[in-house]
Amino acid sequence: MRRRVCSFVLMAIGIAAMTFMGGGRRSLVASAGQPPASNMEVKIDNFSFGPATVTVAAGTTVTWTNRDDIPHTVVSDDKVFKSKVMDTDETFSYTFAKPGTYSYFCSVHPKMTGKVVVQ
Repeated sequence: MRRRVCSFVLMAIGIAAMTFMGGGRRSLVASAGQPPASNMEVKIDNFSFGPATVTVAAGTTVTWTNRDDIPHTVVSDDKVFKSKVMDTDETFSYTFAKPGTYSYFCSVHPKMTGKVVVQ
């Protein structure tokens, strides 16, 4: 009986931790009964955008912060938004008003890509 209780407690703790941490995905789409958040953070570090893909509600502002030691930009494939060259710790923000998928890249390092999905 004691082993079964311990297993149940450990499983409950694991589920609670996964729920609290979001299971590794970050999304701002509203769940039932919850208003959508209005901000999302994307970190630029080690020649990558993290998270590489974010899903947000319309009206959300996404802010990119350059945590790398070298300059980067954020430019949408369709030129809807374009940052200046950002040095370390500089930011760029854009508010996504309309639903759609917005792919973007760093114009200094074009192999760096990301995506914002607006619902």
